[in-house]
Amino acid sequence: MTEQTQTVLDILSRAVLESHFSRHAAALLGAVEQSPALRHGQWHEWLGAIDAIAPGNSGFDLTRDAINIQAHAAPESSLRTLMPWRKGPFQINEHLIDCEWRSDWKWQRIAPALEDIAGQRVLDVGGGNGYFSWRLAGAGAHSVMNIDPTALFVAQFLAVQRMLNNPAVLTLPLTLEALPAVDPFDHVLSMGVLYHRPDPIGHIKQLAQQLKPGGQLLLETLIVPGDETRCLTPEGRYARMRNVWFIPSSRLLSVWLERSGFSDIKVIDVNYTSIDEQRTTDWMPFESLRESLDPDNSQLTIEGHPAPLRTTLVAKKAR
Repeated sequence: MTEQTQTVLDILSRAVLESHFSRHAAALLGAVEQSPALRHGQWHEWLGAIDAIAPGNSGFDLTRDAINIQAHAAPESSLRTLMPWRKGPFQINEHLIDCEWRSDWKWQRIAPALEDIAGQRVLDVGGGNGYFSWRLAGAGAHSVMNIDPTALFVAQFLAVQRMLNNPAVLTLPLTLEALPAVDPFDHVLSMGVLYHRPDPIGHIKQLAQQLKPGGQLLLETLIVPGDETRCLTPEGRYARMRNVWFIPSSRLLSVWLERSGFSDIKVIDVNYTSIDEQRTTDWMPFESLRESLDPDNSQLTIEGHPAPLRTTLVAKKAR
């Protein structure tokens, strides 16, 4: 193990030990130690940026659309070193980090289904830099574990956590498959993950394993239009994404959930992703959704598939 990898592991170890998940530290850190994210080549640069941020804050608000932190010191150069920022927004001192995704819009769609989140334990699968985890904490969740294998997103979380130092929220560089057994969660969120899995039913069953009996799954994923039981399997890319495997209809998705041990399935939202919700910004300067759609027909992707249509539903794990 290189010195840099050991430094990242030490930082994550402290994060686990200071979190509400500390009783599972041995198992969690054993899994984290195997994560490829620890060996990313840019950690030296990211750690320098995080270290330039003064720990602590003079005030914060996790209930606003842009997570608001009055940090002791958070140089813009450090925050920009951690670009691109995908999920947000964040308001850190005078810096509005306008991320690629208006994740606050998605939060507004899912929040009504999370009214009983106060005091609950939540797992957010593939939650990126932790934007939704902070919003869950702001809504009163007792503890939130966010897992995402992308090293940059973990670095962004560590930068925010350096300012907030909130033991209720933890982000680890893990996939769902690599997450060791911990106490079952009251709620599990999987948003924007299912279509990236080559075994979607296996993913749903793994989500169920992390829930206590009667616990709630909130699932958001791409679907194809129509009421029939059908599924799109792109031969190549979908909206320029390489790793899109299966996009079911809403009806087929419900069948997958029922066969995986879920009931009380309720659709809470269906909408087409707009170029106002996912777009290029000063903090994510690369091509985004606009470049992934047919320039002559926004109802199609650039490959000719139906444009991104997303559903969000909730379901209960069988008791």
